[in-house]
Amino acid sequence: MAGASAPKRQDTRKFFENLSGAGKSIAVLTSGGDAQGMNAAVRAAVRMGIYVGAKVYFIHEGYQGMVDGGDNIKEAKWESVSSMLQVGGTVIGSARCKDFRTHEGRLKAAHNLVQRDITNLCVIGGDGSLTGANLFREEWSSLLEELLQQGLIDEEATQRNSELHIVGMVGSIDNDFCGTDMTIGTDSALHRIIEVVDAIMTTAQSHQRTFVLEVMGRHCGYLALVSALACGADWVFIPEMPPEDGWEDNMCQKLSEIRSRGSRLNIIIVAEGATDRQGQHITSDFVKDLVVRRLGFDTRVTILGHVQRGGTPSAFDRILASRMGVEAVLALLEASANTPACVVSLVGNQAVRLPLMECVQMTQEVQKAMDEKKFDEAVRLRGRSFENNLSTYRLLSFRKADSELPNGEEEAGDEEQIDSSFNVAVMNVGAPAAGMNAAVRSAVRVGITEGHKMFAVNDGFEGFYKGQIKEIKWGDVGGWTGQGGSLLGTKRTLPGKHLDKIAEQMRIHNINALLVVGGFEAYVGLLELAAARDKYEEFCVPMVMVPATVSNNIPGSDLSIGSDTALNAITDTCDRIKQSASGTKRRVFIIETMGGYCGYLATVGGLAAGADTVYIYEEPFDIRDLQANVEHLTEKMKTSIQRGLVLRNENCNENFTTDFIYQLYSEEGRGVFDCRKNILGHMQQGGAPSPFDRNFGTKIAAKAMQWITRTLKESYKGGRVFANSEDTACLLGMRRRTLVFQPVAQLRDETDFVHRIPKEQWWLKLRPLMKILAKYKTSYDVSDSGQLEHVTRVRPKDSNTSTAI
Repeated sequence: MAGASAPKRQDTRKFFENLSGAGKSIAVLTSGGDAQGMNAAVRAAVRMGIYVGAKVYFIHEGYQGMVDGGDNIKEAKWESVSSMLQVGGTVIGSARCKDFRTHEGRLKAAHNLVQRDITNLCVIGGDGSLTGANLFREEWSSLLEELLQQGLIDEEATQRNSELHIVGMVGSIDNDFCGTDMTIGTDSALHRIIEVVDAIMTTAQSHQRTFVLEVMGRHCGYLALVSALACGADWVFIPEMPPEDGWEDNMCQKLSEIRSRGSRLNIIIVAEGATDRQGQHITSDFVKDLVVRRLGFDTRVTILGHVQRGGTPSAFDRILASRMGVEAVLALLEASANTPACVVSLVGNQAVRLPLMECVQMTQEVQKAMDEKKFDEAVRLRGRSFENNLSTYRLLSFRKADSELPNGEEEAGDEEQIDSSFNVAVMNVGAPAAGMNAAVRSAVRVGITEGHKMFAVNDGFEGFYKGQIKEIKWGDVGGWTGQGGSLLGTKRTLPGKHLDKIAEQMRIHNINALLVVGGFEAYVGLLELAAARDKYEEFCVPMVMVPATVSNNIPGSDLSIGSDTALNAITDTCDRIKQSASGTKRRVFIIETMGGYCGYLATVGGLAAGADTVYIYEEPFDIRDLQANVEHLTEKMKTSIQRGLVLRNENCNENFTTDFIYQLYSEEGRGVFDCRKNILGHMQQGGAPSPFDRNFGTKIAAKAMQWITRTLKESYKGGRVFANSEDTACLLGMRRRTLVFQPVAQLRDETDFVHRIPKEQWWLKLRPLMKILAKYKTSYDVSDSGQLEHVTRVRPKDSNTSTAI
């Protein structure tokens, strides 16, 4: 595999080669309600376990299978988890198990495990399943003692199996587990909800209807809240934050206001566990009857039900689950008698390990706070991500009645007067990326709420210097979240050659701040504007950039708007292609992805689609690597998995083109496999934005707008705005776990301008993961993982520069 050997350097890193699974047995089970992505977690845990030399077992039908034993506990082979990555639900079955709740049941389960020397359990399920696993572990030695006394096992078996290690992965579509940003299945459930909402919107628009949608979430409002954010719903009911008393009047007033402004539809989202302040259940039918009775609107109810659990897992869930599966095996290999049972999870885009019971206690505290009607406390305990979603939703749903008036004349106070008179321009630069429109909508509405006058610049910097600038109002951005591409229009033109004309336009329209949503050109453009501040005073205003490009090649940000949608497009296509290949047998597909010189889409897409090899620019490869990859596929064709998938980034090598690799594979594989090639092209840039991109775009643009307001206040002196310090031209990016404002001038050194990529890229450490799961021997740096962290309770108030996503 290309470039598997890392450069030698003073090694403080820890590699997992030193972690051997020889002589160990690991069992994998899924328990409780199913969730999309569980199969990806099972696949990763099984393959990683086999890779490190352990014996791996499936336990079918969850804890029921562990209690019943027999054929429910089977050894897993490398090929037994093939083709399951793209399947929803759980292939090894799951069941709610009463027997395991009894002492007798757990005794039987212990006996079944000891008979096979299984002392490592990898449990994928919700908090109930994980709590059960922890209890099992606490009782383990007494259960063995009992089995020994009953003569069911001997002294030697008791010694061999004296310690039981447990690692959990949270699979739950509700995202109701504290300590983890996202649980396996949540993103896919959001995909199902948003697909339905998008479809409903077109019919509601036709008939001027109001739709009430009920989504899952008996105790947790995450799905309802995020889908409301992602589709711009008019009202949302969640268990953690019941509406204020008198909500009926407020809601009806808001719905009729929205209609009177020309909207033809209303969308209301209800979590199935929603209640009012008195604890009375709020049902979707109750809401419907209320709207019909008070407003006479044609209103329909749609209950999504189990659709949300079904369907194929999204790219995000496959990557999340694959990373967690590998991490879980590492955690089991490193576990000792005194390490507590832990869960592996993601915070930001970093894998972490947390003590299982701390998370469970925290999760139970949320319920307790809700029962005691301490709703603010419940929201805080849910974690930063939930809090942020809620505050962004509130920010966007609050509309000043008078903010459409020029300069907010009705608003009182001198302080307000200053705020209201700022003109802020929003623009898109670079290639289109799904989610750009959600970002623009969010920026415009937050700007208006904060009292600014918002201007839209069409067609990037080209439109800017030609004067294509006009005011944009609250209603102009209605329904933008679900639209792909760029509604403002976007161009790759850089401002450098037109600085005087752009400065002139800024003077004509009196632009006091600039928000740029775009890709690498936006970054370079901002650098050029900031560098020209000495010459043009017009550029001495707060400027901020929000990264939006499918390539995800912007320095200063681990993720950019649009790349998740592109990954899903790549993954969907690869799924179809794999299906056609398994029909014809012995076929290898070579697929070319976008990304410029950045291998993010190819690598992460490869991980999500289960590719055999991925060629990227960042990891040089030569003819010997190509030869080794062909041989690897030849070996694979001898097994029961008779298909191959090879991804190639469009600019990975100027001579080893897609055609060259296709011809080489065709020639070398002659008689063993045949080849097909496929160039995905611009379909990766199109399509409706994924829930993640809508949400990310909405939150990051709202944050950027709040920064603009703060910076405007700080730089408003003597009746004008003047900002020329480095930190007033920023890029807002996601770094590991937080959103950070970084001066673009400081990012210069982190950038390879020739190849338009950052010099350091976090996702390169996912490459070995992909190789391991494709059965290549490789080196894997695990120094990043392995530290057990604790669930944080009281957090410092977020500083101005960063916040969790």
